[in-house]
Amino acid sequence: MVIRQHFDPVSSTYSYLLIDPASRDAVLIDPVLEQHTRDAALIRELGAHLLFTLETHCHADHVTGAWRMKQAFGSRIGLAAAYGARNVDLPLEHGMVVRFGESALEVRATPGHTAGCLSFLSPDHRFVFTGDALLVRAVGRTDFQQGNAAQLFESVRTQLFTLPGTCVVYPAHDYEGRTSSTIGEERLFNPRLGGEARREDFVGYMENLGLPHPKLMAVAVPANMSCGRDAEVSEPQPSWGPVVESYAGVPEIAPEWLSRHRDEVELVDVRSRAEFEGELGHLEGAMLLPLEELRARVDELAASRPIVLICQTGKRSAMAATILRKAGLPRVANLAGGMARWRKLGLPS
Repeated sequence: MVIRQHFDPVSSTYSYLLIDPASRDAVLIDPVLEQHTRDAALIRELGAHLLFTLETHCHADHVTGAWRMKQAFGSRIGLAAAYGARNVDLPLEHGMVVRFGESALEVRATPGHTAGCLSFLSPDHRFVFTGDALLVRAVGRTDFQQGNAAQLFESVRTQLFTLPGTCVVYPAHDYEGRTSSTIGEERLFNPRLGGEARREDFVGYMENLGLPHPKLMAVAVPANMSCGRDAEVSEPQPSWGPVVESYAGVPEIAPEWLSRHRDEVELVDVRSRAEFEGELGHLEGAMLLPLEELRARVDELAASRPIVLICQTGKRSAMAATILRKAGLPRVANLAGGMARWRKLGLPS
């Protein structure tokens, strides 16, 4: 199984994209709304078919990206049935199995951080996604959303610590840059409930943390009870054309769209003059502005129209798009695949 771990620096949340290698069917665990563009780009680039978004719990520190993923890919939303949330396609309960291609995840109820916390376990018990029930050398707090320290102690001890010691723990958060652990490590070294810790020790520890509530709790919890549908999207979408952000952060436009809308944009070719007049040709009306001259000549570009940047294969023009964005020109896009792809599609040059 292909596993990609992503990090949201604002909420310190880990999201996980899992792809079945044979079918390319995929699930995304704990998507963050503000990271939709990044996650969607990787799904497209890896040729994955997103079947499900799965939530380990109803989050209090960020808004889920589940609804936007559903709108983009038609994926189904999975969340614990215990919450009674709206827009849930797959109400999850203990013992259920979520299948994607030849891969699967077993659902284990691990309440205590909140009343509806879940962990997702691989069938071979090689790895487990523990949400906030078990973190690296910590656990999730238990002082809101029907949290219960004694219940969390039992959840971790019976549902997680009974797994093989080599089972890799993938948490929903970490605030120190740690990416994973193992069940064996946490059984021995977790300072809250590892080693010889008893229920009384753990409950006393958790009830005296004295932490402030998450800053976004009043916004995040109501939005997540609708699976993100009612959330405000702060990331504006380009109105001038179907610009797609690549996983590398490059704004790109498809040649098929450009062939129909050439008169609506400013075309800037960043190759050398020899290439501009060479075998691949160039687009009619394109301005020749070699990449090495771009920074010094930005003022020559008209900001009144969107700018599409062109080169041979889309690599230099990707750098050009980055340069123009940094120069304060937001309506820019790289011609995906460059002139090589343009000619391969048989478009006029």
